[in-house]
Amino acid sequence: MKRFAAGLLGLALSLCGGLLSSVYAADEAAAWDALRNGRAILLLRHASAPGFGDPADFRLDDCSSQRNLDARGREQARRWGELLRAQRFERLQLYSSRWCRARDTATQMDLGPVQPLPALDSFFATRARASQQTEELLEHINGLEQDATRVLVSHQVNITALTGIYPASGEGLILAVPLTSPATLLGRIAAP
Repeated sequence: MKRFAAGLLGLALSLCGGLLSSVYAADEAAAWDALRNGRAILLLRHASAPGFGDPADFRLDDCSSQRNLDARGREQARRWGELLRAQRFERLQLYSSRWCRARDTATQMDLGPVQPLPALDSFFATRARASQQTEELLEHINGLEQDATRVLVSHQVNITALTGIYPASGEGLILAVPLTSPATLLGRIAAP
């Protein structure tokens, strides 16, 4: 009897897992479609850059004074480029924090020019700016025409302030536009 019950439980879990993965795949497809049609943005946490925060001697104009992408991070960025090319976006606009690890993530995707956007800059060391900077990001994104696919590369603290989500390095969130705070999450894409 125990074997029979365990078998039924296994079958039920398998069916539920299959159903959930089908629902997730449909949700992910809908999220990509919203991004493709200008109804969403893709907000990425920069790819893998080992460490925490920035060194005490950090300077925005000197990448050697910052945490930078490691080999894994450069590979994540390259694979993001492949994934986005496979999605066949017509018009793509890339925005990035001015921090080297974010800018390098966007650049190494090899999808076109990267525009610096200070509203995406890390406020890890200046947390008092979180609300103001998040508002600046909302105003900037919501002030753009919805005529292109937009990919933004930022930092964990910025993304968490906007969404309440703690993304992994290289993880992407597809967020509905107009952008709100908290943002409306349409999909989470693990680092490829």
